[in-house]
Amino acid sequence: MTIRVLIADDQQLVRTGFQMILDAQPDMEVVAAVADGAEAVSEARRLRPDVCLLDIRMPKLDGLEVTRALAGPGVENPLRVVIVTTFDLDEYVYGALRSGATGFLLKDSGPTLLIEAVRAAAAGDALVSPSVTVRLLQHLAQPKRAAPPMNDPLTDRELDVVRLIARGRTNQEVAAELFVSLSTVKTHLGSIFAKLGVRNRVEIAAWAWESGVVS
Repeated sequence: MTIRVLIADDQQLVRTGFQMILDAQPDMEVVAAVADGAEAVSEARRLRPDVCLLDIRMPKLDGLEVTRALAGPGVENPLRVVIVTTFDLDEYVYGALRSGATGFLLKDSGPTLLIEAVRAAAAGDALVSPSVTVRLLQHLAQPKRAAPPMNDPLTDRELDVVRLIARGRTNQEVAAELFVSLSTVKTHLGSIFAKLGVRNRVEIAAWAWESGVVS
């Protein structure tokens, strides 16, 4: 199946470079490459791509506003959004992740990570490199309070999974570190999603840093 991608970035060089990389993949097709946030929203709603690759800073609507419009709370049939940034500790990055983005990518990450991030998002997963996860969430989600009481608290093993997810581990790495099967990890993740009321791994990581589960 071909992964249909929308690219939104106000720099033509970036749009062209990303499009060349993705269109060269046998399982990917760039269906739109736009220069501002307003056009990103309209084209994404019209074309319903599998993945939207969004810059943070764009004219008309920034990446946070576009993410909220396409994937935010209350959006019916939300699209999958991957945020692209130069990682300058921009406050918009954390806001975009909390608004529904499923992935986080540095512009200088290179073609391999770009391709992997798009494939992960298309599969309903999130690719956030471990170093980026830790650095981003340490700076932008400094623990401010203890985790609030939950009607259905996480089990000790679920907390183990949360801590590893917050440090950027993949499902396979979590399974290996906890000496459990991949299906067991997926079962734990399903329970964690339900208990925390989150939609993706990035939100699990954000919750972990916010609540002080990891430090």
